[in-house]
Parts: sequence; C-alpha cells; structure tokens
Amino acid sequence: MFVGPMITGVLVLVLIPVVASLLLSFADWNFVAGIDQMKFIGLDNFRLLGDDPVFWKSIANNLIFIVTVPLTMLISLMLAVIIHKSVYGKDLFKIVYFMPYISSIVAIGIVWQVLFHPSHGPVNQTLMSLGVSAPPKWLADVHYALPSLMAIMTWAGIGFNLIIYTAGLQSIPKELYEAADMDGASRWLKLVRITVPLLSPTSFFLLVTGIIGSFKVFNVISVLTQGGPARSTSVIVYYLYETAFVNMNIGYASAMSLVLFVSVLLITLVQWYGQKKWVNY
Repeated sequence: MFVGPMITGVLVLVLIPVVASLLLSFADWNFVAGIDQMKFIGLDNFRLLGDDPVFWKSIANNLIFIVTVPLTMLISLMLAVIIHKSVYGKDLFKIVYFMPYISSIVAIGIVWQVLFHPSHGPVNQTLMSLGVSAPPKWLADVHYALPSLMAIMTWAGIGFNLIIYTAGLQSIPKELYEAADMDGASRWLKLVRITVPLLSPTSFFLLVTGIIGSFKVFNVISVLTQGGPARSTSVIVYYLYETAFVNMNIGYASAMSLVLFVSVLLITLVQWYGQKKWVNY
C-alpha cells in the first residue's frame, strides 16, 4: 500500500512512455492528427537519421560537449584540495560554489546572456578596454557559441563536483598523509600518489554521471541559442524536442531517442569496463 503510489508513478511516467517511445520509433505519427493516423513504417526513421545532416551535427556537438566533464572535474578537484587543506571558512566557500548548481538555469542563462552581449556586455567591454578592437560575438558567433555554452555549463557544474570531491577527501585516512610526511614526500607527490588514487571511485562516479548529463543538456541551449546560430549549438536532446514538439514528428523523434539511449548505454558500459584498470576500491 505504501509503495503503490511510487510504483504507479514510475509505471505511468517512466515505463509506459519508454515502451511507447520504442514502438513509435518504427512509426510515422503526428499526435495532433490522432492515433488513428499512425502508420508503421519499419526502419525508415532510422534510415532517414543516417542521411540527416542536422542529426549528425547534433551528435558531433554532443561529443564536443563531453569535454566539459573532465574539465569540470579537474577544476573541482583543485578547488576541493585547496579548500580542504588551506582555507578558513570552508563552509562559506562550499556554499558560494554550490549556488550556481542549485540556481535556475533560466536565471543563469539570462545573466550570461547579458555578460556575453556582443556590444554592451561586460566581457566585451573589458576586452575592448584592453585593446581588442573586434571581440567575439560569443553566443551569436558560429565559432564561439558552443565553447561559450560549454564554459557556462562548466561554471555551473563546479559546485556539485566540489561537494562530492570534498566528501571523498574527508574519507581519506590522515595516517597516509602523516606517513608520507615522515618519508619526506612533497605536496605534489602526495597529491598524485595518495589523493588522486584514493579519489578514483569518486572520479568514476562523477565521470559516468557527468557524461550522461552532457548528453541530456537542453535548458541552457533552449534559453540562450535555440540550437543556433546555424545549428552550431544543436545537440541531440534539443533536436529531438524540436522534431517532436515543434515539427510534430513523433516517430522520427522517438527513433532519435532510441539512438541516444543506445549511445549512452554503450559509452557507460565502456566506462564500466575501463574502470577496472584505474579505479582503486
């Protein structure tokens, strides 16, 4: 009786939509026209994906977006080590870095939109004051739009990674550092021989969840660029949303979602196999 509402919610909101999406990937259907207009077309949707340049561009952008994951982890690890060892008022710093992660992505997007404004934004105003005559247009530039979004997501994700790494640092026995001090180990040696190996389970968790999250990025793109300019920031989830709820092509979007699911599953399995070579439990 107590788990009934939970099971009902998972069934209605997760399992049934997953099965429906799987079936719809083999159909041509506009849900506005009604279910009686659904036509099963076999693998045609997947054949169309193979010839869709926007789809392949979105995949390429997603693969580039993965760079934000190790970059965020590296910055977070350095900050966590510094705050854990050498900073007073640690809780205050944790709150400051964690605030962007729990803030509304819409609010974050608007703030960065103002910062990256091509002519009046603080970023370009600063660059022009330093002598840069033609600073980038950032979100409006084909070459800089995706790196700008990656920088925003890296900044927003540091807080979560920082908290997780801090928890991992607290679990490392102090005796190991004391023994290393007695042997005359430098700070760098203690970092690479003690801290990093013993944080490898934490790093593995952040790597897996971070890469899965990078494939699901949507909000910041919807708020700031809508996949533009010239599809330079289009990713699979945004293109899927656009196909399903703007162009009303549910079958084609479902095929896209199945490809996304299989891709993320394969990448996760590769990581799970690879962790045996570098994760120390």
